[in-house]
Amino acid sequence: MPEKLLNQQMRNLFIALIFIFSSTYLFAQNAIPTPESHFGFVPGTDRMLFNYDPLIDYLKKLENVSSKIKTEEIGVSPMGKTMYVTFISSEKNINNLEKLKKINKELALNYNLSPEKYSEYVKEGKVFFLFTLSMHSTEVGPTQALPNIAYGLLKATDKKTLDMLDNVVYMVVPNHNPDGMDMIVNHYNKYKGTKHEGSSMPGVYHKYVGHNNNRDFVALTQSDTRAIANLYNKDWFPQVMVEKHQMGSRGPRYFISPPHDPIAENIDAGLWNWMKIFGSNTITKMTDAGLTGIAQNYLFDDYWPGATQTCIWKNVIGMLSEGASVKHATPIYIEPNELSVIGKGLGEYKKSINLVEPWEGGWWRLSDLVEYETVSTIAYLETASLHKEEILKFRNEICKKEVNKGLNEAPYFYIFPKEQHDQSELVNLVNLLDEHGVNVFELTKDLNIKNTIFKKGDVIVPLAQPFRAFIKEVLEKQVFPARHYTPGGEMIKPYDITSWSLPLHKGIHVYEINENPEVFQGNFSEVKLPYSLYNPAINDYNSVILSAQNNNSYKAAFKALEIGLNVRQLQEPYLDYPVGSFVIDKSKNINQVLDEINFTPAYVNQKINLKTRELKLPRIYLLETYFHAMDAGWTRFIFDSYHIPFKTIKPTDVKSIDFEKNCDVLIIPDESKSALINGNYNSNGSRYFLKYPPEYTKGMEQKGFEKILKFIHNGGKVVAWREATELFSGVQNYSINDKEKEEFEFPVKDVSKQLVKDGFSSPGSLLRIKLRADHPITYGMPDEIGVFHRSGPVFRTWQPYFDVDRRVIATFPEKDILLSGFIENEEKIGNKTSIVWMKKGKGEIVLFSFNPQFRASTPVSYKLLFNSLFL
Repeated sequence: MPEKLLNQQMRNLFIALIFIFSSTYLFAQNAIPTPESHFGFVPGTDRMLFNYDPLIDYLKKLENVSSKIKTEEIGVSPMGKTMYVTFISSEKNINNLEKLKKINKELALNYNLSPEKYSEYVKEGKVFFLFTLSMHSTEVGPTQALPNIAYGLLKATDKKTLDMLDNVVYMVVPNHNPDGMDMIVNHYNKYKGTKHEGSSMPGVYHKYVGHNNNRDFVALTQSDTRAIANLYNKDWFPQVMVEKHQMGSRGPRYFISPPHDPIAENIDAGLWNWMKIFGSNTITKMTDAGLTGIAQNYLFDDYWPGATQTCIWKNVIGMLSEGASVKHATPIYIEPNELSVIGKGLGEYKKSINLVEPWEGGWWRLSDLVEYETVSTIAYLETASLHKEEILKFRNEICKKEVNKGLNEAPYFYIFPKEQHDQSELVNLVNLLDEHGVNVFELTKDLNIKNTIFKKGDVIVPLAQPFRAFIKEVLEKQVFPARHYTPGGEMIKPYDITSWSLPLHKGIHVYEINENPEVFQGNFSEVKLPYSLYNPAINDYNSVILSAQNNNSYKAAFKALEIGLNVRQLQEPYLDYPVGSFVIDKSKNINQVLDEINFTPAYVNQKINLKTRELKLPRIYLLETYFHAMDAGWTRFIFDSYHIPFKTIKPTDVKSIDFEKNCDVLIIPDESKSALINGNYNSNGSRYFLKYPPEYTKGMEQKGFEKILKFIHNGGKVVAWREATELFSGVQNYSINDKEKEEFEFPVKDVSKQLVKDGFSSPGSLLRIKLRADHPITYGMPDEIGVFHRSGPVFRTWQPYFDVDRRVIATFPEKDILLSGFIENEEKIGNKTSIVWMKKGKGEIVLFSFNPQFRASTPVSYKLLFNSLFL
């Protein structure tokens, strides 16, 4: 064949292939499947919900036919579901995601950008706007709206939307809590068509923590929390974020930023101002679309880290939205005179500057929620597009500003001595700071500053970092930013907790350096990550000793017991190892134990001739109601994390359980007495109506509780805290047999109600308690610690009678009780009791006035719980 003819045929073939590929591409772009074609209904339809997997399948289906969307894995949920982030933008942006990701990081972290690079990144970069949806799984609207939003953006051909997608990358986590999403949808479908349609789901909508997943963004204990926090801490560095929630049904239809007072004082003014810009544009667009009942500056404050909006401490313009709920997907009807507000920005449900167009009442449907979510999402994206260059400039300017503050304003450094009471928690703290994107260093030589000696290897955290606001927020002690409705008038109450200081919550000693920063410059280097103080044995050994001062010693001890190793506990000190420390003999499985520790144990090569007691793995039952028992869930998480085996039981199980045969320790986490006994909630003589199917609203009844009392009398142990302690107060009785009853008295009473009437208040603060020395409950503990405490309970004890005894294990000091947070009239609880040990017959009871494992964020008090298991 002549070469000229061959070349012509090749060109023709090439043109034909281009035509085929182009036609396929154009067909694909025009063949984007509708949500209805995939799910079988239009999302938002009354009484219809889709599950997590079909949602992800739809997003992947869109990716197969459109070049404007990409979905990536970001982690795994606590129950093993893959979590994703989806990007929707112009085709060019999707193809350049890695380059844009690099620009994001440079703008977020590089405070030494050259003017040329700065201009280049601002010009070429895009605004990444992160949306996280429906973390509280009963709040279904944001996730159910996503398919409609994605379809609309991908199908759009108008110039305004295309220009927006060229400037902005819509970055969305389809569902923040995949496990809970499926639980709620399955529960709704189970009862759909019955009178219990739209009822509350029994249990927590998460493997562990339920609604409290929005309280985990400092401690980062849950895998789903970590997956999302990593997006803005260390991976994609979006410039803007909104967490989409739902709220109650009888007030405004929608809340958008800015928040109400109080606000966090460590946050730069620019971030609050940007929230106002986004909120103002969004409410304008929503009102123009005919949507009413939208509130701003209402109810939701922003003074504490822990929610997803913890990103604002990382220089992200972070916001919250809240839509009015329906009964999952079942419509509700609201009479106009039922509409009300709670205060904090709205004193009455009427037209005002914070509610410019009230909703008038009537039917409220999931489709309404979906419409509000859709319009607000587009409004947010349009605002980001309109201010694209300003937002990108702001991201780098605030980075430089925070670094300069760290160089020129106190505090300059936080220093953690390597020698700590609990070395394992120092290690955990360093690694947690790294997860948060904080740079951590160690001293390279000894330094003597005003007679304080800092040693080589001590951990030092400089505040001259882009995330300075976060570092300062979580390493200093908290002082609540008290604000008032009127000068000298009522204080605006905290929305949630008032203390989150990581050193205090972990029991770690820290120095705040407020002067002479130049002494430290050049005398530190980066720590090796992951950080550890563990050193393997150099020589042969027979046993290891793990100090009771370290939380991770308990993790290792429980692991050793779990795999069948012999574990003994010192009953007298050995060198620097206190009473209560663990002795574990070397065996072929010892490495499984050593893998659990992050500090160096004592390797002992001779026989230990000391008084010890042999430990056995306690058989533990954990009592958990069906009523979204988050505290029980946190307890389950701590037990799983520390290799503590347990069996969860419900109040209705109690009457049929043979405790004496199958149980050593019964754990009763924070729950009201009425819920445990009667399966309902009572307050001030009034009973709350619970929206659960009736099979879940039953308690253990008096007969079941008597069984627990008999279990104690015969040698069982019970550990209870906060509201559950009311079970074990005052006069009690139980049936010895069919004809006999025994009556006795637990010599303890909660006196907090009277103290509150007298003016005492602790909304959730770290309070100082003094501990009884050398008691098995306080093994490994210092003389005093801070515990996370609310206003009650507070105990009073008295002289016991018959076969009952008591010991006060912890008291509040007379003064200087507040360590971090907020308290009113602290003197009211001075010298009052916080922990009580009681004996009845052969059994024991431990009562805590606080949650010893509060939201897995108070390791300082974990050992009190662990020691109670070994009584």
